[in-house]
Order: sequence, then C-alpha cells, then structure tokens
Amino acid sequence: MAVEPEERAEGRGLALELPHQCTELRRSGQPACRCLRARWLRMVQFAEQSSTAGLRALHLNVSGAVAHGLLLAFSPAEGPAVISSAEQGTVGTIRLPGGLFPSPSGQAVRVVVTVLNIQQLAMFQEDNQVGKVLDDTVVGIAVGDGDVSELRDPVQLTFAYQPLPHNVTPLCVFWEPNKGPAGGWSSHGCVTQPGDKETVCACDHLSFFTLLLNPSLDVSMAQTLVAVANGGCGVAVAFSIFTFAFYIFLRCSYKQFRSEDTLRINLGLHMNLVSSLFLLNLAFLLNGGLSSRASMGLCSALGGLTHYCLLCCFTWTVLEGCHLYLLFVKVLGTYIHHYLLKLCIVGWGFPALVVVVAGATGSYGEYSIGMVDDQIIIHLCWINSEHLLVHYITNCGYFGLIFLFNTAIFGVVAWKNCHLWRSGVMQGHCKAWKVALAAMGLFCLLGATWALSFLSYGSSSMPVLFLAAILNSLQGVFIFIWLVVLYYPRAEETSSSLSHIVRNDRTMAVSQG
Repeated sequence: MAVEPEERAEGRGLALELPHQCTELRRSGQPACRCLRARWLRMVQFAEQSSTAGLRALHLNVSGAVAHGLLLAFSPAEGPAVISSAEQGTVGTIRLPGGLFPSPSGQAVRVVVTVLNIQQLAMFQEDNQVGKVLDDTVVGIAVGDGDVSELRDPVQLTFAYQPLPHNVTPLCVFWEPNKGPAGGWSSHGCVTQPGDKETVCACDHLSFFTLLLNPSLDVSMAQTLVAVANGGCGVAVAFSIFTFAFYIFLRCSYKQFRSEDTLRINLGLHMNLVSSLFLLNLAFLLNGGLSSRASMGLCSALGGLTHYCLLCCFTWTVLEGCHLYLLFVKVLGTYIHHYLLKLCIVGWGFPALVVVVAGATGSYGEYSIGMVDDQIIIHLCWINSEHLLVHYITNCGYFGLIFLFNTAIFGVVAWKNCHLWRSGVMQGHCKAWKVALAAMGLFCLLGATWALSFLSYGSSSMPVLFLAAILNSLQGVFIFIWLVVLYYPRAEETSSSLSHIVRNDRTMAVSQG
C-alpha cells in the first residue's frame, strides 16, 4: 500500500469562491445540486494553499489494496492527518474499511478528507435546527469520483469530547442535500454508539458527517411543563388550606375526633403529610418566582428550603407506611409513648439534619437546565451541579428505599383487605367503593406518584414527565377528596374500611403527650 499526498495545482481563486459556487451549502431556497459530491470536493483540495479560514483538507493517493483499511485522525484546529493504529487519545478518528479501495492494479485511489468549521464558513445551516453541531465541526469524506453507499463494512468516525451535560443526547448525522428546500441533517444509514467521552458513528456511506447534540427537553415543551407544574402547585396549595379547614371542622364538630385515639392519630398523621405537601408546593412557587433574580445567599436559602420540604414530604410518606405496618402487621401488644410527638420529631427533624449537613458543604445554589448553546430553559435554586451526588443520595436513593418499603406495605394492606372482604368480615360495615377509595387514598399517602419522576429519561418520556408533574403537584387535592369522602358527613362511619380492620379484635395501644 502506498499513501502519498496529492500534488496541488493552482486553483487559489476557486477556493476563495466556494461559498458562491455552492450556495446550497448555505441557507438557500434553491434545490440541492451535485456540488456537494463532485465540484465541492474537487475545489477543497486547494483550500490549504489559499489558507481558507475554517477549512482543513487532506488529499491522499492510495495505491494498491488496503486490507486493513486506513486510520486517520482529525481535530477542529489541526484538521485531518494519517496516523498508525498505535496512536490513540486523539481528538477524533476515522476508520476507512479496506473494502473502499480496489484490488491491486497499480491505479491509485484519491481520498479527500475535509474538516470544516461551519460557523466560520456559514455552511450546513439547517432551517429550524434544534440540536447543536459538536464544536461546529463537520467532517467530509470522499474516495474516488463516484458516490459510495451501502457498505458492508461501515465507515467509523469517533467524535471525542468532554463529558456532555445530562440534558443532551448525541446523534450521528450526515448532510442530506435533498432534505427540505436547502438540505438538512439525516441519520439514515448511521448507527450511534454513545459513550462518556466519545461517540462512535458507524455509517454505510460517505458524506459530510457530524455529531449533533440534541436537547433532551424541547424549549417550548419544557416551558409548558413548568407552567403545568406551577398551576398544579397553586391548586394544591389551595386544597391544602381546604384540608386544614376540614380538619378543624371535624375537631370542633364531632367529639370522636377529640376523644378517640385512633382517629386523632390517623388524622394527625395525615395533617402532617398535608402540611409537608403544602410547604413543598409553596416553596416550589417561591423558587420559580424568585430564583432568576435572587442573590447568591438568597438562592442558597431557597434551595435549602425546597430540599427540606421535599425531604419532609418523603419522610412523612414513609411514616405513613410505618403507621400502616403497626396497624396491619404488628398489631398486638404494641405500646408507643408519645407516639405522634415522636413521629413529628422524625418527620420534621431528620430532613432538617440532612439539609444542615448539605448546606454546610455548600451544596445549594443556582441550578440551570439549558440547551447545548447555553440557552437556559429552567432556572432554579436547588442543589448545584458540583454536588449532584447529594441529590442522588438524599433524593433518588432515599426515595428509592421509601418506595420499596411502602410498596411492600401497600401489598400487605391490599392482601388483608381482600382476605377480609372475601371472608365476609367487612361486607356489613363498608361498601366496595369505599374499599377501592381507601386503596387509592393509600396510593397517594404512600407517595407512589413520585415514582413516575424516576421513570422519565430523555425527550421520549415527555408524557411521563407531564403525568408526574400533574399527579405530584395535585397529590394534596387527591388527599383532600379522600379525607372528605371517608370522614364526612357521618362521624359514626369514620372508621371506614381500614379502621374497621384495625378494630376487628386487634388493638394498638398508643398514648399522646
């Protein structure tokens, strides 16, 4: 095999006129022409002599069969270059398979590789483009004078980069001149193999390639999602206030809610959960309204407050699960002195301890979700990007354990309800719809709707994100409806299906201080 640089004839003037000769590479309403393949690649061979800004070209005469293919390196600053297989760690690599080159016949094959900066050349600008081209770099590859497609052994381009933000997705694309009125990016025939610091593109043809960084969230969709969440939080705050008023009404109007320990503890536990939801929704609304103009200290305080309210909400959901465990699993001979007071210490104190430790390490501050071109979509005061491990441990990990525990408790409670219903114990005391409503209420009380937030990934899960935002922000509304239906208007039936199960020859001794 022989790889020789191609001799460059005079043609300086042609290189300077490239943007005028190939207007289809810019924004144009004209149909795409063949210059992308033929005229363009013939003219770029003179780019190095003319010192065209934003364009680097490598021209090789490859003679004989290249059994193992050809390995090249490229970078936005240095352009393309031939390397050996032992050289690694370059900015990017190109592997041309041996099948691109003919059998040994003494005839050389011309290989042209170009590295272009599309911002400097004002080329490859797709109409209504959402993603951003990595480093504004496009790599063009041509072998011989004809079109090369449907390769059995694909061409491999490796694009190296620093770790990408979590809200972008890399996609291998090439320029399709027949897409739209002025051409556009297409991924047909290319396979994307993303990694932490590089993405490998395997394509079955030759063209102009790049790595397109697409945002996981569309701007308009993200703004709509925030609007939906804000609206839901506003409604949830109002219904939390209604729940407090309903609780005061029950305490003042019915003696059972003042004298019976089971009802007092159940409602007291529910009210603490509603209080945490009320504070969380209120903190989210304040965060969204003040974060964009808050000072560094105020933003840290808002981030800590929002994190505290979220942890309180999670903690009170697990306390609801623990309470159900005591009622339905460990029901005999259980005595807890100052039961509700101890629950309050855990429910409000443990999150405060976590937030104080996180705040001492400087974990709170500005947190932005933006596009790859630095356009900010969402701006919040939250756990900053330098301490995302705090988020994964205190939020994701903590809720994951809570979700597993509460799911097990919910399964036990549902099984006992079905068993007692089939045995006829409950049929004379409650209706089937109340049993179903009690189960739905437990579903909200145990925080199962928050699990939807952890099932979303990328733009494909946008419906899940909307559903999670709606259900989580309206959790207080569901609890209000559940409490009103089960506890009003007849106080003698406030025991409902769950309380009847507890009273069925099973008692739990509790004492409030």
